[in-house]
Order: sequence, then C-alpha cells, then structure tokens
Amino acid sequence: MGIFSWMKAWVFESLGQDVSSALPPPPRPKTEWERYGHYLWIMILVVLLGGAAFAAEQYFAADSYSNWAAIVVAGDYHAHNGADTEAFDNARRDIAAKLHDIGFSPDNIVQFSVRPERYRDTQPLSSDVGTISRWLWTLSGQAHGGCLVYFTSHGAPQGLVLGNSILSPDSLENIVDTACGDRPTVVILSACYSGVFVPALKGANRMIMTAARPDRTSFGCTSSDRYPYFDACLLDDLPDVHGFPELADRVKDCVTQREQESNVSPPSEPQVSLGDDIAAHLPGW
Repeated sequence: MGIFSWMKAWVFESLGQDVSSALPPPPRPKTEWERYGHYLWIMILVVLLGGAAFAAEQYFAADSYSNWAAIVVAGDYHAHNGADTEAFDNARRDIAAKLHDIGFSPDNIVQFSVRPERYRDTQPLSSDVGTISRWLWTLSGQAHGGCLVYFTSHGAPQGLVLGNSILSPDSLENIVDTACGDRPTVVILSACYSGVFVPALKGANRMIMTAARPDRTSFGCTSSDRYPYFDACLLDDLPDVHGFPELADRVKDCVTQREQESNVSPPSEPQVSLGDDIAAHLPGW
C-alpha cells in the first residue's frame, strides 16, 4: 500500500468510518490478451514485413535472369576436316560472358570444355554427360527462376557430339527435365542437324533454338573460323535485342545472310520452337 493510501485509511479509521468502503476496489486481473496480445501483434508485423520482402525479392528476380541457372558447353575441338579448332571454345567463353552482360549471375553460370585444362582463365569443367547433368542439377537447386542450356559442337542425325560420344535428344531431354522440370527453360543448340532435338525437347515451358534443320548441316567450323556462324550471329545480335524471341528472329536472318555471302549450301535454316506458356516468363534485358 502506498503512503497516501495508508494515510487516507488512517484518517478514515480515526473518524470512525469503514476503511474498506473508502478505499478503491482492487485492480481487475489482466486477461491473457491484455498480458500477451502486444507480443502477438509484433509477431504478425514481423511475418507481414518478411513476406513483403520475400515477395519483392521474387518480383525483381522474376524480372531478370539473375536467378536462372545456365550451362554453356563446348562439345568438341575438331574442325570438320579433323584439324584442331578453337571455334567451339571461343563461342563457349564469349557466350558465357554475354549471359553475364544481360543479367545472369556469374555464380549461376558454369562452362564445360572437352579440353578444360587449356582454359585456366575461364576454368571450364569437363564436357561429359555425368558432369554436365550433375552441375545443371546443382545450379537449378540454387537458382530457381529458370534454366538456360547452351551447346556448341558438331552434330549428326543421331545427336550432338560430346567428346568421344553422341548426346542423343532423349538423353538431353532427361538431363533438362530432371534439373529444370516445369520451370521456364531456354535450350540453344549450335550444331549440324541440331533440329533433330526439337521434338524431344519442346514443351509449353520451353524455348528451343537450333542452328540447323534436322536434315541440314550448319557452317563455320573450320580451323580458321573464330566461331561457328550461328554462334557468331548470336554474339553479334544479342546486345542489340531485348529478349530471346527477338534474338531468335535476328539470328535466323543473320545466318541466312552469312551463308549467302559465303556461297555455302544448302542453307542450314535454323529452327525455333516457342512453347505456349514461356513467353510470359522470359525476362527482357
């Protein structure tokens, strides 16, 4: 009891009045809500703020390629006549750099080469099916926005040259589907006969670009070529466009022009497959 309450009680008692009627009633015990409710409001506010921050992060990530997984693979080092060529590894190196320029995170890009020991500057991994499959799976586990898969190599009607083996359409489909599932996925294949991959890979969530029809060769794989024609066109056009669908159209026109200027035939006729659902999920740059 405080000093003033004690004095008041003494006065009333001295005057012969009932102390209990003069004192204020004891305070009402607090309810559980009154005691702990403000903590609940604080928790709700923290959750709401956290959710808003996560939503904002996802929004901005969805508007760029920073949260996409990307692999860039050089599958051979031989020219069409059997001599060595740097064309495929030049393309591999410079395509990876351009992906960074348009918004892909360096942490989510992995390069592969048949001769990785030669390229310490870019540190590619070995171009074998197991390594490629494992790394695409790993990247897709840390980058959840989508997948980009790029191969540059020789090709055959049975598939794409990968070192001393052939990567078949069904094998590549299995690799991509296992790692990327129903995420938006762009697959770009620069190789002769690469159109053979379209039936196996196409889907609503996928965009496929190939350097040639299923029954045509592509060009630019000599020992003196800096890049295959298709890769050269993609590198030239990529800074001047704002998205992959536009890039596909520009590359087709560029390849046609290069082949005509070089007087090579029959024309390779690059192929494009654009799934029904993917356009809305392809960020621009």
